[in-house]
Amino acid sequence: MTNDSNKFSPEDLLHGYINGIFPMSEPDGTIYWYSPDPRAIIPLDSYKPSKSLRPILNKQLFNIRIDSDFENVMRGCAVPRRNELGEGATTWISEQIIEVYTALHQLGYAHSIEAWQDNRLVGGLYGVSVNGVFFGESMFTVVSNASKVTFHYLVEILRANKFMLLDTQFMNDNVKRYGAIEIQRDNYLSLLRKALKSKVKFDANMVALP
Repeated sequence: MTNDSNKFSPEDLLHGYINGIFPMSEPDGTIYWYSPDPRAIIPLDSYKPSKSLRPILNKQLFNIRIDSDFENVMRGCAVPRRNELGEGATTWISEQIIEVYTALHQLGYAHSIEAWQDNRLVGGLYGVSVNGVFFGESMFTVVSNASKVTFHYLVEILRANKFMLLDTQFMNDNVKRYGAIEIQRDNYLSLLRKALKSKVKFDANMVALP
């Protein structure tokens, strides 16, 4: 569905998330709100780092930071990339999207997990945290494996804080490699309601970060 006013606030964003919808921008700037059926989630109890990632984690090639450069993580994710058919170069993260999510970050609901090398941001991801749910939004990498490492530490943080649901919205090859599954929307909304009742917080201090 579309938002006729094409403007929305951090409060609108939170209201959307707790009701199972989220915004994306079209190339002309029009904002549409989505509630996919089926919905993609990553079960927190079944994620395991791949065999190829384990030595990368052990070498601690990246300094992992939380919320130190949220806006630039979003801008890294907003760099246009070719679609899965290898055609065009698209992004759904408009300036308006960046503005509203950054405001939500300042309110304490949106978080970034960042990979740094030589004091340079080389990969990361961001999403929205509400009670026992983390709504994953997007990730980027400019150095091999950087985004995979940030995802690993996202899961570690969510597990340590006893989160119940990691939402990844749509199924694609990227989230599938992390163990994403599809469930029917009604099932997702039931899990969402249950997880929103869990009064936990996104606390990165619960995990030792490299």
